[in-house]
Amino acid sequence: MTDFDFTPMTDAAWPVEVTDLRDGFAGALNVYRVMAHHPALLRAWAPLREHIVNQTTLGPQLSEVAILRTGHRLGSSYEWQQHIDRARRRGLSDARIASIAGPCEDMALQDALIARAVDELMTDHRLSQASIDGIARDLGKLAVLDLIATVGFYSVLGYELNSFDVPLDDDIAEVLRQTPLNPGGH
Repeated sequence: MTDFDFTPMTDAAWPVEVTDLRDGFAGALNVYRVMAHHPALLRAWAPLREHIVNQTTLGPQLSEVAILRTGHRLGSSYEWQQHIDRARRRGLSDARIASIAGPCEDMALQDALIARAVDELMTDHRLSQASIDGIARDLGKLAVLDLIATVGFYSVLGYELNSFDVPLDDDIAEVLRQTPLNPGGH
């Protein structure tokens, strides 16, 4: 037993310094309710999150491919499950989502390009020239930097989630109970 509690912050315990973030993205997800233990970090995190989640040059679908592959590589069940729902909402089929946890050879070409790049970052801590060239050619030069930032961003979240055994958000758990991942369809 430890004296250091990192469970998701309740509304009643929410720090006054970041009250404005509670009603937005931060209050909606347990991962950010944990980060709220450090209000200055959560405040600093918000603009980068806006870029990574909503402004990335990877686009909404390939961004989800990168996030899901990162979550898978980190062994973060929270990140993987959380992003099944968001990937579906962004137009990814269940078969495509399931393929992201498998070998790159079994993926569509752009998904494999992104997944290989995530794998390189996780294993080699750098992108190969082939990945840099492929991403820049297919998605533009800025997408290379956005991919690196996405993997870094979600790695930090994955470390937090894994370190504190953050529970999956109830609404996402319910969605996945009602519509579990079906690799053969959806």
